[in-house]
Amino acid sequence: MIVPEFDLLIKNVRAVRPHGNAVHACDIAVRDGKVARLAPGIDAARAKAAYDGRGRLAFPGVVDAHMHSGIYAPLAEDAVSESRAAAMGGVTSSLNYFRTGQYYLNKGGPYKKFFPEVLKLSLGRFHVDYGYHLAPMNGKHIDEIPMLIDKHGVSSFKIFMFYGSHGLHGASDTQRDFLMIGKDERYDYAHFEFVMRGVQAAREQMPERAKQISLSLHCETAEVMTAYTKLVEKDKSMKGLAAYSASRPQHSEGLAVFIASYLAHETALPNINLLHLSSRKAVQAALMMAETFPHIDFRREVTIGHLMLDIGSKAAELAKVNPPIRPREDVEYLWQALLAGELDWVCSDHACCRHETKIPARYFGNIWMAKSGFGGTEYLLPALVSEGTKRGMGYNHMARVTSWNPAQRYGLNHKGDIAEGYDADIAIVDPARTWTISAKDSPSTQGYTPFEGLEMSARVDATFLRGTKICEDGQVIGKPIGQYLHRPTA
Repeated sequence: MIVPEFDLLIKNVRAVRPHGNAVHACDIAVRDGKVARLAPGIDAARAKAAYDGRGRLAFPGVVDAHMHSGIYAPLAEDAVSESRAAAMGGVTSSLNYFRTGQYYLNKGGPYKKFFPEVLKLSLGRFHVDYGYHLAPMNGKHIDEIPMLIDKHGVSSFKIFMFYGSHGLHGASDTQRDFLMIGKDERYDYAHFEFVMRGVQAAREQMPERAKQISLSLHCETAEVMTAYTKLVEKDKSMKGLAAYSASRPQHSEGLAVFIASYLAHETALPNINLLHLSSRKAVQAALMMAETFPHIDFRREVTIGHLMLDIGSKAAELAKVNPPIRPREDVEYLWQALLAGELDWVCSDHACCRHETKIPARYFGNIWMAKSGFGGTEYLLPALVSEGTKRGMGYNHMARVTSWNPAQRYGLNHKGDIAEGYDADIAIVDPARTWTISAKDSPSTQGYTPFEGLEMSARVDATFLRGTKICEDGQVIGKPIGQYLHRPTA
């Protein structure tokens, strides 16, 4: 009699690893939540349980590096429902941007009081593993950076460059009220510089962790957007997504990339993440800065929304997001850059904004009255595999940009690959299963999706988190078992 040595055996899959240019037919043995063996023909009797992959693809669980749980709904609610949506799409790690101020918890104050509340509200609610990026909104927050890294395992920070004279959805004359900062504080270029100096100082204090401590930037220029918004609103010749794109023009992104890059150079901060680049001008600016400052390790991000949607989308104001959905020529350029290896990872920028919150019925058709942001974590991997395959993108490349690259950058040292010793986070994907996106099939509470009606040619059939099956055939299984990711992980 064979005594089982593995907890689970995932049989008959084609493992997609982020390295190389091939997939490998094999079985995956799991013990204590880790991949214990990767080989063909492992005897099923050696495992307590088995799952037949039926020749489908086994991707590393997706690391969705850019989400916003708790922005429009209470965090305790979003953590449950939106992590269910994530699990449905093969996501096993959710990294969420969070800050003090309006939205989120609607509180100001120091992170030493604020962030423990975030962690308490998160505990036992996420169906996938989760972590947080934090934004230093004032000078005291900068002083707290070493504490946040050492005590709470927050190794990534953020600057929202467009908040200078813009609120979340448009022009704002009440910056301090929106950000909940003191009368003597300004959220401007000087503050951005001081944030960079604070992050770099923390890196120097913690050399063993420095490689995986980074700063992310939302690159749009507030002054340019404010001026162009007034022009577009006055002109009235454009409507919907086209008007919103014109009000936040592509060169506003490019200029912000230049500013952010020079400040990184000035402050000697080498780890810079340029978030959700949406246009040709933004990507070209980012590539130019990488050549200008070769000593800075720039990483460039794109969202699945900016890869799949354009200003002609029938979703109209439901697809309002920052930076905006762009014209088709920008979308095609983003794909070109992704295929060329010039973009480092693909994320969702998931921000569940329920229909009644997104835009009240009386304002339908008015892009200016709609809230910014929408969900889509559940479509990240299926859409990338579907559209990427059509464009000649290899599976291994897909695994790099959905799992390996963000895991490495953000300090998830046991995630991002299907390899011995790594967390058994696995998405089983059928690359030849045609289906149509419909919001009614998603566990998200959003109730709509800008991706509605898009036909996919690949689907996530099952998701495993640390060897436990958490989703199968679009149904999330069991209670939340997601664990907080104290980064960098050991």
